[in-house]
Amino acid sequence: MSTQTEYFTKEGLQKLVDELHQLKTVERPSISRQIAEAKDKGDLSENAEYSAAKEAQGLLELRIAKLEDVLVNAQVVDRSKLDTSRVLILSKVRIKNVKNGATMHYTIVAENEANMKEGKISVNSPVAKGLLGKKVGQKATVKTPSGEVTFEVLEISL
Repeated sequence: MSTQTEYFTKEGLQKLVDELHQLKTVERPSISRQIAEAKDKGDLSENAEYSAAKEAQGLLELRIAKLEDVLVNAQVVDRSKLDTSRVLILSKVRIKNVKNGATMHYTIVAENEANMKEGKISVNSPVAKGLLGKKVGQKATVKTPSGEVTFEVLEISL
């Protein structure tokens, strides 16, 4: 069991709660029925349906355990109490790549809420780690797979 606190928006936490509810109340009974039906078909040693259902059950239980672990250590971040003078979790930042001048907009979120299509990067990502604590005008040099990149913080908001 993990003891690391993970931070979420109220909406992000609710998504996890809803997913856990779905897994426990819909998916788990469905897999149990599949296993029971496969057992009724005879010899389990040569029953591919039974093996597949048992494997799916194992993966489902693993996901349920992981979600429960995350929820135990989850903490909702109150946006109204955040400081916009420096980059924190839930900050929306506009940054500039110093080398090529390209600007980007990101929201720094919990790992489970990250979604690049929406411009949400994980607080555990190299870019977010480099930006955390920085103020407007400050620069952060980040190690990326393509080498070191320096970003300048242009704007911080919520």
